[in-house]
Amino acid sequence: MSAKKTKTKTPKGSIRLVLSYMRPYFPLILLALLFSVIQIAATLLAPVVIGKAVDYIIGENNVDFEKILHYSFILMGLIALVMVFQWLGSLCTNKAAMNTVRDLRCAAFNKLNRVPLSYIDNRSHGDMLSRVVNDTDLISDGLIQGFTQLFSGIVTVAGTIVFMLRLNLSVTLVVVLITPVSICVAYLIARATHNMFKLQQTKRGELSGLSEEALSGVKEIKAFGREKISEAEFDGVNEDLRKVGVKAMFYSALTNPGTRFVNAIVYAAVAVVGALMVIKSGNVGFTVGILSAFLAYANQYTKPFNEITGVVTELQTASAAAGRVKELLDETEEPSDDGLPALSYCDGSIEIEHVNFAYVPDRPLIQDLNLSVLPGRRVAIVGPTGCGKTTLINLLMRFYDPQSGRILLSDTPVTEITRNSLRGSYGMVLQDSWIFRGTVAENIAYGKPNATREEIEDAAKRAHIHSFIQKLKNGYDTVIDDEGSSISQGEKQLLCIARIMLTQPPMLILDEATSNIDTRTEHKIQSAFAAMMKGRTSFVIAHRLSTIIDADVILVMRDGNVIEQGTHAELIEKGGFYSQLYNSQFV
Repeated sequence: MSAKKTKTKTPKGSIRLVLSYMRPYFPLILLALLFSVIQIAATLLAPVVIGKAVDYIIGENNVDFEKILHYSFILMGLIALVMVFQWLGSLCTNKAAMNTVRDLRCAAFNKLNRVPLSYIDNRSHGDMLSRVVNDTDLISDGLIQGFTQLFSGIVTVAGTIVFMLRLNLSVTLVVVLITPVSICVAYLIARATHNMFKLQQTKRGELSGLSEEALSGVKEIKAFGREKISEAEFDGVNEDLRKVGVKAMFYSALTNPGTRFVNAIVYAAVAVVGALMVIKSGNVGFTVGILSAFLAYANQYTKPFNEITGVVTELQTASAAAGRVKELLDETEEPSDDGLPALSYCDGSIEIEHVNFAYVPDRPLIQDLNLSVLPGRRVAIVGPTGCGKTTLINLLMRFYDPQSGRILLSDTPVTEITRNSLRGSYGMVLQDSWIFRGTVAENIAYGKPNATREEIEDAAKRAHIHSFIQKLKNGYDTVIDDEGSSISQGEKQLLCIARIMLTQPPMLILDEATSNIDTRTEHKIQSAFAAMMKGRTSFVIAHRLSTIIDADVILVMRDGNVIEQGTHAELIEKGGFYSQLYNSQFV
């Protein structure tokens, strides 16, 4: 796959994107268009029927009730046809639209799982969610349904011209020659407003990101008394969105008054010219009934132009939204590992050879890192904030790839095996525990969905959370929300530890895994980890150095480099940077 990404700069790419996802549902679209044609044909026949009925009313002693009744029944039949086929057309259109948007939303969400982690880390989560949810909905409302409206308008205009030509050429020319002015007005305004609608969608994504950020950190905001500042930030972005929205709607709304003015001129011209022709022909060649039909056709002919405001607005908004979705779908994905073998053997040995890495190209973080970890070793990683501890873990898991150098697992370069098999070799417990909406049992069995209840309970016991779970209303069947708000941070972390106890991976990564647990429980967990880590390679990131005294080797990192390594006793005796860190926690 090419690394080059194509940014959407014009509506064309956006429309092509939507059309590609509409393709499976083209039969429904075609059926909707057929129903629309039938509906429009019935609508256009109605003025002819009404005109004929009018001619049987005009004139002294010229009222033919039998003919009037006949045409009345025909008119009712036409109205019934319009209602039925309009309903059928809407049904097909809505089904095609919903199916298309469903597929597009799935593609956007799946894309988030395939892009590099750097893409997720460097963007607002609210903006990404807005692209997946809000923008796809706007595509449905605009590009898909707006397209059918546009088609109906074109058919209505074309059909009306045909029916008018059958009645009278001169009056038809009056209508046709004046109306295109409204098309020019609408086109010029629509062209000018596209950028406004695109900017509007960008501001919506920014506002969504800010809102999501504020809601997730509401406790911290309150704790630091930052409510006013948070409100001011929201008000600022919200005001920017208001200004852009006002401008976008103002420009798009200019279309309607302009087209209606032109259409009013058309109607007046038809009335005047038609009336003169009726008077001139003495209601013989050009009758009052024909004039009434022409006036009805003038309304039907100009109706699509009157509705063009709404269609153009929907299309502009949807095109901008589709452009944002296309930007996401065009993002470069992680290099595919299709065709690579899965890791067949893992003894837990790690080799890091001359690894260099930087999140920002001109700001190197890890430089020429070399490390050898023997199987079954317990490796502790310590150092000040920002020294590269978490980055090292990201490299081991291939969340990021180094700019140079290589990493080997069990003598196999990690770039030569599938990511799933690599990551499946590790069990991770992070400082920020992740809980999803589901039962307690489902959360524990996340890494092993087919686990039995006995296996789940055994893992919970070893993680020292079994007794807590039993006290819950429904025990292991208790449903917790996606934020785990019904349980404490410590309990969430214990659930995450139970996940690892259940999966029993060959290697472990523990990033402050007991940071939110009380001291008494921590000792129990540490002893459980110690039993589980026997024979397993483990990496432990710790700020409390007292928890890693028994580590087989301690790596001391600073500015992206391992500056010291050895056992606790060796590093204390050395009196270097580690010794300073350790003593600073107990002095």
